[in-house]
Amino acid sequence: MPSDFTLKSMNAIHRAILKVSFGKYGWQAAGMPVLELTTIGRKSGEPRSCMLTSPLQVGDVYVIVASRGGDDHHPAWFLNLQSNPEVTVSIRGGQPEKKRARIASEQERAEMWPKITTKFRNYGGYQEKTSREIPVILLESISS
Repeated sequence: MPSDFTLKSMNAIHRAILKVSFGKYGWQAAGMPVLELTTIGRKSGEPRSCMLTSPLQVGDVYVIVASRGGDDHHPAWFLNLQSNPEVTVSIRGGQPEKKRARIASEQERAEMWPKITTKFRNYGGYQEKTSREIPVILLESISS
């Protein structure tokens, strides 16, 4: 399973590609849109950002998957949004938007998971590697 160092390195490389290409490259990965998710650290209280892919979009709701490459532990960003579901999302380098992160219900996950794993088989492989159920998260607009 990927180490914290590997995951942080991948994020740094991704950000470097975005920077050196002046945002021309890096907003698509493996056929999925890439977004920047900013959570509030559950321990530090500081903003924490990471680059993630969204394998499914439903209207203006972006769906992300807390796979961590099939690791037995949830990613830190998922633990952070469990503590504080109000997040900021920047899609394709656009203006950051306030969103509310919500874990998909059993029924929603049952509907979305086959769509995700049919198109992006790596997620199915990640689920096979771990005994935890990999969470599916919806990033929803916050109504004013």
